[in-house]
Amino acid sequence: MSNDAKKLAKRNENRSRTPHSKEFLKYIGSNWANTPEKLPKPDAVAPFAAKRRAAVAKAFKGKVLVIEAGAAKTRSNDTEYRYRPHTAFAHLTGWGSNTVAGSVLVIDARKGVKATLYFRPTAGHDTDEFFANPAIGEFWVGKRPSLKQVEALLGLKTADIKNLDAFLKDVGKKNTLDLEDAGLAEFVSELRLIKDEYEIKQMRAAVAASVKGFEAVVRNLDRAVKHPRGERMVEGAFFAEARANGNDLGYETIAAAGEHACTLHWIINDGKVRKGDLLLLDAGVEVESFYTADVTRTLPIDGKFTDTQRMIYEAVREAADAAFKIAKPGVKFRELHNAAMQVIARKTAEWGLLPVSAEESLNPEKQFHRRYMVHGTSHHLGMDVHDCAQARREMYIDAELKPGMIFTIEPGLYFQPDDLTVPAKFRGIGVRIEDDVLVTAKGVENLTKALPRKASDVEAWMKKVRG
Repeated sequence: MSNDAKKLAKRNENRSRTPHSKEFLKYIGSNWANTPEKLPKPDAVAPFAAKRRAAVAKAFKGKVLVIEAGAAKTRSNDTEYRYRPHTAFAHLTGWGSNTVAGSVLVIDARKGVKATLYFRPTAGHDTDEFFANPAIGEFWVGKRPSLKQVEALLGLKTADIKNLDAFLKDVGKKNTLDLEDAGLAEFVSELRLIKDEYEIKQMRAAVAASVKGFEAVVRNLDRAVKHPRGERMVEGAFFAEARANGNDLGYETIAAAGEHACTLHWIINDGKVRKGDLLLLDAGVEVESFYTADVTRTLPIDGKFTDTQRMIYEAVREAADAAFKIAKPGVKFRELHNAAMQVIARKTAEWGLLPVSAEESLNPEKQFHRRYMVHGTSHHLGMDVHDCAQARREMYIDAELKPGMIFTIEPGLYFQPDDLTVPAKFRGIGVRIEDDVLVTAKGVENLTKALPRKASDVEAWMKKVRG
């Protein structure tokens, strides 16, 4: 760092008014009650996380594996984003939204499984950290847990992170692996492909919280219509439920009204919400364990679909139903998309949108129907909204479905407002229906079935929720 950079980095210190005289330090460090250290009960995730660590240790026997939670990320200057540790760290420790930033999990697989969680415990009153450090001091951000408390919670040995460097130096670089190693990154990602009992329960909780969010949006649609940036009202209504019933959003909410629904990742959410248009709401609540739902419903803003909207909507639902129909153990993941695309190709051909027949369009060298749906039909879901992203192709898209897998089914049709290949009445209409499903022994369970899917059921549900 240059001298100028160092000078600028210390500018924030220039505005500090925290006293540091010896007399003040003596005064603020004295007369604090001895608060009994209460040890929490073991978290339900502890035995499941232990099994995950054992699987990693078995796969990388003889190595010391270093899984970092990661540091807090700066949004601007001294303002930071809400902290969220690396997914692999959270999955292997079970530590959720209370994770201390900068923590590190070390799995020593040289002789069996010896795992240690290193983190920075709360500072004592014999230091100035507790009142003078706005990043980690307890006066500013609250008291951090002790080593013993986290050890009791997670059933995992803990140690002060100040001892980590010496341990790793003794081990040597040639014996350590971290998440920059492709093999380790792949393995911990693929480890999440099949969810255990704890994970499935967490996913159900995330879905339930998300359903409440969708209901809140419907109740607030009239307010959204009256506001010049109604999409923000929609976004805010869902976010309030996410914070009340979960930890955060699993991803930025897509509150796309009217032609904005044709922009697949519309997150600006600054548009008007007009009666007669559709609202495509793609949103999910992340719970404290970081498992997130990912749900989309396309809603008629005034409560009733027009004939054209209904026709397009029901075509999308038919495509989703085609994927649902074949989804069961033994079917390859990619076949879900193929089943949905057969319907999309047939419908767009029937409407006269394709230059060839549906059969010809399904040829890999043609794919003209994909003009109106460029994204895939499914992705795995869990601690990341696009979970298991580092998994190998043969373990993901080319793999057979197995009980315990959780993924989305989400076909759509999007007719851009300037697309001259479609009738004028289609332009500016975007529809997506997205459900979260769990593979069972015989098929799939729709985890998001509490939110209606048929056009007529959507209308009835909206009327009921609005009261």
